Amino acid sequence: MIFAPTGATRLHIIIGDPIAQVRAPAGVSEAFADRESDAILVAVQVAPADLAAFIATMTRVKNLDGIVATIPHKFACYRACTTATERAHFIGAVNLMRRGASRGWHGDMVDGLGFVGAAKAAGFDPAGVRALQIGAGGAGSAIALALIDSGVRELAIHDSDPGRRDALIARLNERGKGRAVIGSTDAGGFDMVANATPAGMQPGDPLPVDMATVSASAYCGCVITKPEVSPFIAAARARGCLTATGTDMYRALERVMVDFLLSKEAPS
Repeated sequence: MIFAPTGATRLHIIIGDPIAQVRAPAGVSEAFADRESDAILVAVQVAPADLAAFIATMTRVKNLDGIVATIPHKFACYRACTTATERAHFIGAVNLMRRGASRGWHGDMVDGLGFVGAAKAAGFDPAGVRALQIGAGGAGSAIALALIDSGVRELAIHDSDPGRRDALIARLNERGKGRAVIGSTDAGGFDMVANATPAGMQPGDPLPVDMATVSASAYCGCVITKPEVSPFIAAARARGCLTATGTDMYRALERVMVDFLLSKEAPS
């Protein structure tokens, strides 16, 4: 049966710039229907300069229950939240927002859960491994936190912004778990390579690592959903690596996203 929204349908939006690459609206809307929730997720393109005014307006929309944030809004959306999870506070970013106390927003950052979930679904356990991650932005910070919390022995991080990279490494090492260090585009000696950057979304983008240094026994994961098989994942498969795509990550994330958006639990 085709879902037909009505005036009673509860709204959720996913915001980004660009936005055409996102796959969430159909899957999340279908998941809402599967849970017999009269709700829908719609994509909205919002420029960074317009975000603050947009969020202020959306806060006054009475039938809007949730916001999903994607590139480049995750850090700014965290600042718009009145409450957030410990995970979101650690990263300083959110990708999920739902109505909290006094009609404000309660946020969480679950990208890392999806990345680790996709790895485990592919048959790779990050516990005890040496991992290289490219990217220390919003999604990258969430993935790095999830990898450290899942038991990686060492996590090397490379980012085009050294200050952002170093700040993330310092915060991760404060957790007293796996060791976080400075990485590079040389993937030699790593059991796992994670691309947490947009590299590969546009034709001609350089590969995030030197593929000649990636071991055939390494696991390679990527956050990009469009193209579905990013150039990095295609190159990793050509070397014989076990892989998971951004779409695999999204599939692991979908249940977590819907649980959060439909939850009536009061923020702690």
